Amino acid sequence: MKPSLCRRVCLALLALAILLPLAACQREAKPAWRLNDVAGHLPDLDFKLTDDNGKAVTAADYRGKVAIMYFGYTHCPDVCPLTLTQLHVVLDRLGAPADQVRILFVSVDPARDTPAVMHAYVNAFDKRAVGLVGSQADVEALAKRYRSAFTREPDRGDGNYDVSHSSAIYLFDGKGKARLLATPSASQDDIVHDLHLLTALEP
Repeated sequence: MKPSLCRRVCLALLALAILLPLAACQREAKPAWRLNDVAGHLPDLDFKLTDDNGKAVTAADYRGKVAIMYFGYTHCPDVCPLTLTQLHVVLDRLGAPADQVRILFVSVDPARDTPAVMHAYVNAFDKRAVGLVGSQADVEALAKRYRSAFTREPDRGDGNYDVSHSSAIYLFDGKGKARLLATPSASQDDIVHDLHLLTALEP
């Protein structure tokens, strides 16, 4: 074989060796999610709030962890405690990988939900839960970012009131990318299944 031809053949083989792994990566199947796949449809996790220890935090503080974000409030009579109970059971069933998960409970009732109130509330459900509070404007902006909504209902006359709010559960991977969307009615089996897949992804 002529040297020039040999060189061309070698270069072609080298290029093929480089392209084949790339092609294989492109053909890799997406995870077999059971929850609603929202990758590419919702923005990355991003916020500046205060946690239930009174510390200013941002989404970057939770990088490397799978984040489960839920909007609610401590005076919620039904869906919030039920959802947090559900998530606690899910994390217990998940086992060791649950250490890589954080529940981010964002208050939609900043007037009553101080960091101290949030701390007592979230810790009653799960030690991996973090209560997050902010100004009305900050929380409204965050809710809008994820197409959520909340409305304070009229005072019942005794100083108490309810806050109507969306009940979506947002799941973000360790890089802060929005991955999945669930509802409080989602089965525990499906959430555990998808959390196993999420925690197995490289952060």
